[in-house]
Amino acid sequence: MSNPVFSRSDVFGEPRRTGAAGARRGGTATYPNQSPAYGTAPQPGQYGQYGAGQPVDASDLDAMYQSPSATTADTRRMTYDDVIIKTGGLLALLVVVAAATWTLVPRPMLGMVMIVGLVGGLILGLVNAFKRNPSPALIVAYTVFEGAFLGAISLMFNQMAEGAVWQAVLGTASVFAVSLFLFRSGKVRVTPKFTRWLMFALLGYALFSLINFVLLMTGVLEGFGMRNGPIGVIVGLVAVGLAAASLIVDFDSIKRGVEAGVPARMAWAAAFGLLVTLIWLYLELLRLVTLISSFGSD
Repeated sequence: MSNPVFSRSDVFGEPRRTGAAGARRGGTATYPNQSPAYGTAPQPGQYGQYGAGQPVDASDLDAMYQSPSATTADTRRMTYDDVIIKTGGLLALLVVVAAATWTLVPRPMLGMVMIVGLVGGLILGLVNAFKRNPSPALIVAYTVFEGAFLGAISLMFNQMAEGAVWQAVLGTASVFAVSLFLFRSGKVRVTPKFTRWLMFALLGYALFSLINFVLLMTGVLEGFGMRNGPIGVIVGLVAVGLAAASLIVDFDSIKRGVEAGVPARMAWAAAFGLLVTLIWLYLELLRLVTLISSFGSD
């Protein structure tokens, strides 16, 4: 998977087969600690000792009957509405913090705010990506740090190319809509071959970006480094294409999670994963628009 938020998850990742032989013969996909869909017969051993063929004595049955009934909070599963609401809420918070940073932070402090937001967002992003159970508080904190970073860097880019921010925002929304349409229409299907191709492409792009960053920090290159001129536009377009493909894979992961009936709290992880991809897409478009605008000013 492209997004570690989904690829490292037991519930959003690729389904696990019931053994190598089952995988070769199209065995049933199972998720850890996951109940079967409604109407599906339970598999042996799926519910621990009670499904493992061991006898159930009278005391066990009595304890089961005496235990309180499961509430809706216990049985509720993640839905698309859950993901949409949480993603929308995080995006709204991101925009509010970015707008506040843009308008309220003194210009001499923008650099410091951008660094704090970048470092804080990176640390919390890694923490959230590797947590098995999502933490709403940490995800909200990540959104605040990223909002501060985006507000500061957006203002800096907008000073280099007036109107670049609004074009990047419109472009992000357009790419998101097109990616969702392609996924829902079935025109682009997420297959193992597709995910492998995306993984290798992302690794190559990450290596390129790392080398470019080192050359910029050491003063070997200036401006956008290896992303200046026509080559920079080509690289930017490739990055936008990779971000769009990542969105499609994210949609597929969320679809599998909903169909598998994962707990409702996992909607936070799904929203966080989408937010990470959208922020990356916005930054790539912001850099691309600014670079193209520089051609006209030369």
